[in-house]
Order: sequence, then structure tokens, then C-alpha cells
Amino acid sequence: MAQDPVVVDPKHYTVEFENEHIRVLRIRYGPHEKSVMHGHPDGFGVFLTDTAGKFTFPDGKTEEITMKAGQTMWLPGGEHLPENGSDRPLEVILVELKGR
Repeated sequence: MAQDPVVVDPKHYTVEFENEHIRVLRIRYGPHEKSVMHGHPDGFGVFLTDTAGKFTFPDGKTEEITMKAGQTMWLPGGEHLPENGSDRPLEVILVELKGR
């Protein structure tokens, strides 16, 4: 089971809302900050700031992302290590879907 980001990285992840169907996380990174390897279920992200970042996956592969404030993104569940590649803070709302 993947590690919960709220537990392993509370500096960057806070729970805004939770019920039996969803958990809403607020994600905040300072310039060039990165997390630790952790996981999420399937979810939907809303970017509150312009974002230039990188995900590193357990197999070592990486994926660069660039998003504008207001853009949304489907995020399939899995493990990753995120990093803010920007000189500016990054902020995202992530709605995690719980099991059916």
C-alpha cells in the first residue's frame, strides 16, 4: 500500500474535507521544494497557481508537467515523488476518490 502524503509529508499536504466518498487535499510547495515517494487513489486536480513540476515514479521514470492556474487534470492513482520546478509557490486542490 502506498504511503499517505498527509502522513509522510504534512508540510505540503493538508486535508480540507473528507467523507466516505472523497478526500480533498490542499497541496502547497514552495519554490523548488519536493516531497517524498507517496501515493494517491484516482483523483482530480485543480491548479490554483501556474505550475512547472516533475513527477518521479518508483521505477525511476519522470514526467514533466506544466499547468496554468485554473486548469484541471485527471490524475490516475499510483505512487510518485512530486517536485516544484518553478521559482514560484505551487498550489493545487486534489479531490481523491475513495473505493466504490
